[in-house]
Amino acid sequence: MVYYFIAASRSFLCEQEPLSESLRERRRNYSDRGKEIDFWLVEQPNFLDLPAFAKLKSVIPQPAAAVISTDPKVIRWLKLRLEFAATGEFDSADLADPLGSSAVGLG
Repeated sequence: MVYYFIAASRSFLCEQEPLSESLRERRRNYSDRGKEIDFWLVEQPNFLDLPAFAKLKSVIPQPAAAVISTDPKVIRWLKLRLEFAATGEFDSADLADPLGSSAVGLG
């Protein structure tokens, strides 16, 4: 399965930008349409440790965060709201846990 993402520093996504408001809006939209949630906010996402993302990880201020989705439309929708964030995709076959996190002690 292919996962799509938008990634940036945790500070940018979770503190500086109104991401929580955007995600609540999207959840409400899904609920109204009876659609299952297909996006997740992940702090220190494991996919950034894949060799293919070494360069991306080196330019994103740490700690990082990402919204990961199985629907590319969700990520395009967020990219319109979050100009200074990177987008991309990865295959779930590359990771044991595509939504995994290496976050420890973030609060």
